[in-house]
Amino acid sequence: MTNSAGLATASGRATARPPHTPYGRVLGAAILMAAVVAVIVLAFSWPAVTSEPKGLHVAISGADAAVEQVETAVDERAEGAVSLERVDDRDAAVAAIEGREAYGAVILGDAPTDAPEVLVATAASPAVAQLLTGLAAQLQDQIDAQVGAQVQAALEQASATIQALASGQAPPVGQTGPGAGSPGAAPEIPQITVEVTDVVPLADSDPRGTGLVAAIFPLILGGVSGGIALTFLVIGAVRRVVAVLVYSSVAGLVLAGILQGWYGALQGDYWLNAGAIALAIAAIAATIAGLAALLGRPGIAISAVTFVLVANPISAAAVPVEFLPEPWGAVGQWFPPGAAATLLRDLSYFPGADATFPWLVLATWAAGGILLAFIGHFRTAGGAEPDAVAAHADDIRSDVPVAV
Repeated sequence: MTNSAGLATASGRATARPPHTPYGRVLGAAILMAAVVAVIVLAFSWPAVTSEPKGLHVAISGADAAVEQVETAVDERAEGAVSLERVDDRDAAVAAIEGREAYGAVILGDAPTDAPEVLVATAASPAVAQLLTGLAAQLQDQIDAQVGAQVQAALEQASATIQALASGQAPPVGQTGPGAGSPGAAPEIPQITVEVTDVVPLADSDPRGTGLVAAIFPLILGGVSGGIALTFLVIGAVRRVVAVLVYSSVAGLVLAGILQGWYGALQGDYWLNAGAIALAIAAIAATIAGLAALLGRPGIAISAVTFVLVANPISAAAVPVEFLPEPWGAVGQWFPPGAAATLLRDLSYFPGADATFPWLVLATWAAGGILLAFIGHFRTAGGAEPDAVAAHADDIRSDVPVAV
């Protein structure tokens, strides 16, 4: 049986054909999706386009006059990019770099003829290491200019002495004896070369640090996709929390094995790295599960957008925190992506750094997500959970007891 308004079915009954979407709604949906794409492009390109160094902590040691001269030169050539902080000696500067209190250091000798040394830490940031290497080149140019001026002055004095002796006149005072000013003696040219030392280099298995940076985004996606999938597949607050914990633990072991054992992107202790990855995934997945339990489908959307489009761009995984516009670099360290990036870098290359803050950030997010899951469950006890949006959620009636 058929008619003009429907389609024939096997039972002879006609099924109504769905109406066409109004053009207004078509245009609205198209414009909305274009806006979404624009937001995504802005979120991922904004840090790279707007990043510039500001307030990079760099240690400096040496005589007061030399330090002041370098400070003036740095302020003139890179205003606001570098914040020089005085330390007692080279050992103190190395300790500051290894403790992640400074990105590098400038070591000036006590004597004018002592060669300066620039300390860098490629593992902390290849971009900052390159910037400090450029600073070393500027110091070398400055030293060469000073040496050239001294040599020119010495040559002029020697020329004056020779002319005086040739004309039978007394040479200038202080130039009568043998030495640099004696006739025919060439002025002694000091050789001062600025050395650049990489205190904490990147591993040979990841010489440019790309593996460590590239590991962060899959970790975020793993937490987001795992949290969403478990929210749909598992019903019941306790069961969902158990699923998140098991998933994050297994994922941490597997990802650490791939990133450290296979790719060589991570260094240090495997178990610590696995624990950091597991906690980071748990922080994201538990938050998604918790917000889903509390708010339902909107909770999933809010948490996914927050982690992927907000927290990820300001995580400072690819550039230092100081490269991002204030205060977003610091804000990003309070979210799981930023805390995970900092923690994994510390565990791999800076075991002496204080990593308490990123550990606490990840643990707080994970605990907060678990707490939200239980709050969402008990708030709706006796009715349908807002997060019961599994594949068969439409078939669950509000009078079905909630599994715990």
